[in-house]
Amino acid sequence: MAKPWLKPLPDGVELALLIQPRASRTRVVGEHDGLLKIQLAAPPVDGEANAALVEFLAKQLGIPRRQVELLAGDASRRKRVALRGVDAPQVEAVMSGGT
Repeated sequence: MAKPWLKPLPDGVELALLIQPRASRTRVVGEHDGLLKIQLAAPPVDGEANAALVEFLAKQLGIPRRQVELLAGDASRRKRVALRGVDAPQVEAVMSGGT
């Protein structure tokens, strides 16, 4: 079954995320209201949470940071992120697996 937070793109996928900054640790929590919820240890100050999100996604998926692009939600808890060079089943497997 397709995940509502995962949308295939011609060169990768798009994720619809709900971000919780200032968490005790950085991790994927699971699906929440049709979005993939991710807790970040970084505070939402001076772009630190966005940088931590890009770093976390790149590390989880084993791709370079340059292949992770924030599309929308720069100053919002709700974000859209493009991941280049990966496919939907790969992303779903990694993100649904939890931490």
